[in-house]
Amino acid sequence: MQTGFVPIVILLVLAGAFGVLSLVVSWLLTPKRKVKAKLDPYECGIEPVRLPAKEQFPVKFYVVAMLFIIFDIETIFMYPWAVAYRSLGLFGLVEMIVFIGLVFVAYLFVWQKGGLEWEGPARPMGTLPASVEHTPGDRRREPAATGGA
Repeated sequence: MQTGFVPIVILLVLAGAFGVLSLVVSWLLTPKRKVKAKLDPYECGIEPVRLPAKEQFPVKFYVVAMLFIIFDIETIFMYPWAVAYRSLGLFGLVEMIVFIGLVFVAYLFVWQKGGLEWEGPARPMGTLPASVEHTPGDRRREPAATGGA
């Protein structure tokens, strides 16, 4: 009977070898044709547009990903607490209430700052780069008409 860390080391070596071997075999067997669609950058189906240097790059996807990680970590901490709830007693309950309260305050802060809004405020059409053409099917909002003739 084997004892110690030998089985774990064997498993790690086999897992690493499987990963490396899978990458090498797929690299050897894939066709090497260069097609324009393969060489284009992938940005969720949106044509990449070069923005002026003074315009900020939208980071909405990164904010959503970071929020997901925060609330996912909260769930990860709640599972072991729920398993050991009876042995922790009142101290464990108060500790979890404080933890959830702190995460809830962070949630309210993000909500107040507009981090949960998918679409940002409407930009006037004049602020778009010249290379972007407005089409009727475009989802950008038109600026509101101001008092008129």
